[in-house]
Amino acid sequence: MFRNLILTIAALLLITSCSSNQHKAEKIDTTLEKSEMITNENLGVKDGNMVVQKKVMMTEELRALQYSVYELEDRVYGSRKFGSQGLYGVLKDCKMQISEKSNGGDGKLIWMEPLDRVTDKEEKFDIGLDDKDRIVGLQEEFLKDRISRFNRYKDILMKRQDEFNEKVDICKTEVKSRRFDVDSKKKAAQIE
Repeated sequence: MFRNLILTIAALLLITSCSSNQHKAEKIDTTLEKSEMITNENLGVKDGNMVVQKKVMMTEELRALQYSVYELEDRVYGSRKFGSQGLYGVLKDCKMQISEKSNGGDGKLIWMEPLDRVTDKEEKFDIGLDDKDRIVGLQEEFLKDRISRFNRYKDILMKRQDEFNEKVDICKTEVKSRRFDVDSKKKAAQIE
């Protein structure tokens, strides 16, 4: 008897936990009493509580997030399409200057970590026939998953941007130091 009760409770818990789908579109109550607009937010009363409510269109939020990630990635790694080199390219050029014999280098290239773009710009489609028998490619992703993915990309790219900025600064300082040493040696040789 007790065993059956436990099995019944476990089954109910399993059913209720499976029924909550985090990707399901749910109705959100956005109504406010005594509402007043403050820039892009509303101040008002909801269920007797004073609240500030900000409502955004998810199409715009997702578009802004994706653009900021792609822009950040281009700032870090450059863009072939627009011919920019990004911080990665600046660092690569700087390391080439360090290796130049005219700057006291040995003339050999210094190893660079491989270019590692974060976003997956290759689109993967399921190919098939749509409801009108046209051959189409379809890519589908849950909205929350896409937002989470792009927020992860943004975090990674912001960290890499900081790292590359530091590496570029260190490299530029090294180039200046080497040039100073080379110039000092030339001046000393002229005096002798």
